[in-house]
Amino acid sequence: MFKQLTLYLLDPQTLPPLETMEQALSAAPFVPCLASQEHSIGWVPPRGKEHGALVELINGQRLLRLQSESKRVPGAVVQRHLDERLQQIEAREGRQPGRREQRQLRDEIVQQLLPMAFAQSRNVMLWIDPVNGRLALDSSSNARCDEAISTLLKSFTGLQPKPWNTQLSPQVAMTNWLSGGADDWPPQFAPGQEVELKAADEQKAAVKFTRHPLDDEQMRLHIGQGKLPTKLALDWEGRVRFVLAESGSLSKIEFLDGVFAEHGQAEEEGGFDADATIATAELSALIGDLTQALGGLQA
Repeated sequence: MFKQLTLYLLDPQTLPPLETMEQALSAAPFVPCLASQEHSIGWVPPRGKEHGALVELINGQRLLRLQSESKRVPGAVVQRHLDERLQQIEAREGRQPGRREQRQLRDEIVQQLLPMAFAQSRNVMLWIDPVNGRLALDSSSNARCDEAISTLLKSFTGLQPKPWNTQLSPQVAMTNWLSGGADDWPPQFAPGQEVELKAADEQKAAVKFTRHPLDDEQMRLHIGQGKLPTKLALDWEGRVRFVLAESGSLSKIEFLDGVFAEHGQAEEEGGFDADATIATAELSALIGDLTQALGGLQA
């Protein structure tokens, strides 16, 4: 259900009632791009069922899904058509159009070609945790997260999501863990086998280790030379593997064997509800431990 997460803080008191949320999202449903439309965005049922609820309440957690669709005409194709237009104008009128006219011609060409362009769809799951005051987006893309937050605020102007800022930045914490010994790692987390290190100088020299032990002397040597971790694979309590980025986002989230088996009743029920119940419960606990490992939230 969740492969990556970008975290925000949210005051639960600003959350409207479930019925109010449903009505607000119903006013902005997703509609596919029209023939000459470049981009469309709106809300769809999280379960994926047509005409389903736009807000799902499962085990106290609220789930929403935002869908977008984009059409893009390749720049090379637009340029080829533009060159042909410019040649025709020069041959017919004996002049070269200026920059402003060329921009207008380019826009016209894009509008003419859009009906033939393929549409690309993307969706982002939004998880609102009223108990812990969090908003999590199933994306690590800054642009996609900004678009999702902006669209959410159009429907709910009273919400004020804030960045998930901790006392220790993830990069500082990751540097401390990799530089120290086994006792320096937070007890709930163990190193995985993937790390990316990048120098902070102008050259931006980088090194990536994959399927490699992270607690060895070679790692400390790179850090001693000025390279800082930008991504680090972690194992939480032998239950969830993920990669922590310097921005604080989580990616490559993977639930380990046995986690779903422990939730026997939910697993037997199967489907969306079971997945949502297990995923939000596990990830909520993980986020709590990660926040603590990073020194707690900033005041």
